[in-house]
Amino acid sequence: MEKTKKSLGRKILDVLQVPVKDCKEIGQTFAHGDWKTKVSFLIMGFGPLMRGQILRGVALLATEIAFIWYMIAIGAKYLKDIGTLGTVQGGFDENYVYTYGDNSFFILLFGVLSLFVLVAFLFAWRVNVRVNMNEEKRLKEGRKLATVKQDLHSLLDEHFDKTLLAVPVTGVFLFILLPIVFMICVAFTNYDANHQSPTNLFTWVGLENFKNIFSLSTGGFGKTFVTVLNWTLVWAFFATFLTYFLGMAVAILINKKGIKFKKMWRTILVMTIAIPQFVSLLYVSKMFAVDGLINSYLMKWGWIKTALPFWTKASWARPTILLINLWVGIPYVMLITTGLLMNIPEELYESAKIDGASPFQTFRKITLPYMLFVTGPYLLTQFTGNLNNFNIIYLLSQGKPQSLELTGGAGYTDLLVTWLYKMTVDDTNYKMAAVIGIMVFLVTAVVSVAVYNILPSVRDEEGFQ
Repeated sequence: MEKTKKSLGRKILDVLQVPVKDCKEIGQTFAHGDWKTKVSFLIMGFGPLMRGQILRGVALLATEIAFIWYMIAIGAKYLKDIGTLGTVQGGFDENYVYTYGDNSFFILLFGVLSLFVLVAFLFAWRVNVRVNMNEEKRLKEGRKLATVKQDLHSLLDEHFDKTLLAVPVTGVFLFILLPIVFMICVAFTNYDANHQSPTNLFTWVGLENFKNIFSLSTGGFGKTFVTVLNWTLVWAFFATFLTYFLGMAVAILINKKGIKFKKMWRTILVMTIAIPQFVSLLYVSKMFAVDGLINSYLMKWGWIKTALPFWTKASWARPTILLINLWVGIPYVMLITTGLLMNIPEELYESAKIDGASPFQTFRKITLPYMLFVTGPYLLTQFTGNLNNFNIIYLLSQGKPQSLELTGGAGYTDLLVTWLYKMTVDDTNYKMAAVIGIMVFLVTAVVSVAVYNILPSVRDEEGFQ
């Protein structure tokens, strides 16, 4: 434990020292560099161009020109308003002529994008400084600088990884990181149905939304959040481990000696996977409705007098969802564990049998440790996946039953992710949906890190042989 704390402390110190080292290197490069390098601090690519490094110089200069153009044409006007998210509201005047005002949505979106562009430019400027430093160092050592042909060849050879990843990394920043940062920013605004651009501006409200998500007062989301969070964790736990152990049990049963038609049983189970969940779950949802097949036949046979409240009472809806999830999840686990069970050495079972071990002891001491070691990462991904399992919940119950005690359109079978969806689509309460999105990330991250550190395959990678 102490070693872990020390190594973590060293890593934190190393990270903190990076900007210090960079600033020191930049200062030394400017102080000891020639005039070409000094000019390059202002005009990117000037030094490489003057030294005959045409490709590098043009690329760096084009980056600076593109940055200046973007900031003048687009970025500056959005960055100057990002502190207020707009002050001029659009609307009709007395002559019924519509006057366009500020658009808080675009100000926030392009403001965040401009900050990304600014950070990217600072990175490119840092590369520009390092290029000049390396070129001067190479010339002082009496070595020749690379030609344009050599630079192009390096992009397709030793630096091919950078060339290949350039477009995907740009896509990650634009289509993944930018929306995430935008969503986080929305959580600190009052963006909802009453504050939608361009007719109604929204603005920054600080931590008000986060206080509201934990508030137990009237109109607060505290009680609903706790209820939904508790069910999300309970659902993820049982949905993961029930399907895991029952799927393993089915695999052991089918693989048992003496069982006939093994392929047929596996094929029947796999059929539930072959049918799209969008079709099968919607159909099952209708089967368990008040007027569905289940209730209709039970009443027809005289087993019940009134319809069973599968989707109208939380005490019925939650267990029903868990049971239906077994039907969906067991075949996946059965397929995974079938192959793994065949890889366990038969000698281990024979030795245990000679020693007088019971079937349960054999399972607990041989089968289960082996399975947990190999399938530990799968269990973690399944658990985190179930925390955000939108399909099962929404296609079966749509989060119902609902209650006046729960705010934000939440129901007793809603997970955080389905509640987020409702807040976004049904209530257009984007600010609280963004807060819930952050909560989903925090819950998933904390649970994932905690579970990851206790996995046998992580704690003792080479101990299981």
